[in-house]
Amino acid sequence: MTERSDISTHKRPLWLRAFVFGLCLGVIVVLILLGNWQVRRLQWKTALITAVETRLDSEPIAPPTEPVSFDTHVYQPVQTSGVFDHSKTYLVKALTELDAGFWVMTPLSGPDGTVWINRGFVPTALRNGPYDQPEGLQNVIGLLRLTEPEGTLLEKNDPVTGRWYSRDVDALSSEAGLNQFASYFLDQNSGSAEWPRAGLTHVAFSNSHLSYALTWYGMALLLVVTLGWILFRSPAED
Repeated sequence: MTERSDISTHKRPLWLRAFVFGLCLGVIVVLILLGNWQVRRLQWKTALITAVETRLDSEPIAPPTEPVSFDTHVYQPVQTSGVFDHSKTYLVKALTELDAGFWVMTPLSGPDGTVWINRGFVPTALRNGPYDQPEGLQNVIGLLRLTEPEGTLLEKNDPVTGRWYSRDVDALSSEAGLNQFASYFLDQNSGSAEWPRAGLTHVAFSNSHLSYALTWYGMALLLVVTLGWILFRSPAED
């Protein structure tokens, strides 16, 4: 009798069991929803990668009319022509397979309007030149890239001191005194000179959505098994 009384005293209240059960069900539902969301992200990312790979091999198009979007325009080869204004060139900090250095950003003005061209990479030693500055009408083919506002997570653009950490089209245009310009820039595909070194665009997408989905589903399954064990274990184990 004493042993049974002790066991009865240590049983958890019914309301607490109901609360824990409801909480577990809620968490399971959330985990499943997160897994479903990752599956949808996986489908979107897979379609995007396929579209970009197809886009990269396509023929260059004329500069698109605004607005441009990530899903339909990024890494699309674009062909345009115009004259470089080298007096408005800005160097943006870069880290490439060649070394640390700078992207050479120069506005190109022509019949299609003004668009910023990332002419390529120069190493730190060539920050102040000499590197190629072509004059006259130029035909440029490059990959369309969206603007990179403000800077990076750790370093913000500082136009006052001339320190640029991202290719922010709006900020560059404001500093250069440009009023009309494309909202994107082009990564030039190739150039005739060694520096700036064009064609260094790194096209890569991380795609970990499947592993994330499996993680969420696995956690949900583990919680279901745990909850089932709690519900169907022998009452004597309480």
